[in-house]
Amino acid sequence: MGNLGADQICGSNFAYQHHTLERCLNDMVELGRAKMELWGIAPHLYIPDAGKHDVRNVLQLLRERELSVACITPEQVAYPVNIASGETWLREASVQLFLRAAEICSDLESPLLFLTSGRGYEDEPLEPAWERSVLALQSITERASELGVSCVLEPLQRVESNLVTDVSSLKRMLDDVGHRDLGVVIDTVALAVAGDAISDYGRSFGGKVRHVHLIDGSPAGHMAWGDGNLDLPAILRGLGQLEYKESITFELFGDGSYSIDPRAAFQKCLNAWEDSIAQRLDVSAS
Repeated sequence: MGNLGADQICGSNFAYQHHTLERCLNDMVELGRAKMELWGIAPHLYIPDAGKHDVRNVLQLLRERELSVACITPEQVAYPVNIASGETWLREASVQLFLRAAEICSDLESPLLFLTSGRGYEDEPLEPAWERSVLALQSITERASELGVSCVLEPLQRVESNLVTDVSSLKRMLDDVGHRDLGVVIDTVALAVAGDAISDYGRSFGGKVRHVHLIDGSPAGHMAWGDGNLDLPAILRGLGQLEYKESITFELFGDGSYSIDPRAAFQKCLNAWEDSIAQRLDVSAS
């Protein structure tokens, strides 16, 4: 854990959907963050309708606060977005959303675009949906690469997808997509729900782990650190053993109550992170 640094923790607008983007960015600066993961939601950065003026405005707000963007994460679970849909109109519209998101990544100088696999119909065979997801991800990652942006793919919980839900299916999808610029995300809730471990990601992906969502759960829930029962210090030890050097975000949703005072939830996670790092250093020194 000792090789993990506070500078890896990104600010984010998760849980800030009922606050202005300015409030969110001000909070993140005051909490010592230098980079952001931007969740692509209205009213902050609604990707389907974000024109050049909207993107320039976001960039100006970031630059005024000397903030950079580490990752852009379009909404792709709660909204009607599904790159594996059996409905042509929905699948094509979803792919277009991510192609636009890749352009916005380039404009905001974000190195990463966050992706998930979509899902197939529960009452039909999965292989056609799998193939649709592969083709969509190939299209998105190729366009992003042309723009100088890398993509990262996150497994979802089984209630969210029937395609990529664990290390095994994530590895198969990366192999099938076959693009050098497609990396992976570790989400600690999805990891716990699937019964996977950080070491499984290390063995399967090594340096392709490019982003981490570090949240508590029971095991699901996307909670602030301490509001669930996941062993997050052990997860940090696992990330340390991977010599993980890239970005980490507290993806705070919970039951919706964090949106009332999102800064307090973020601060709680940041305090727990600092306590865990300090305890680790104390143990190492003794």
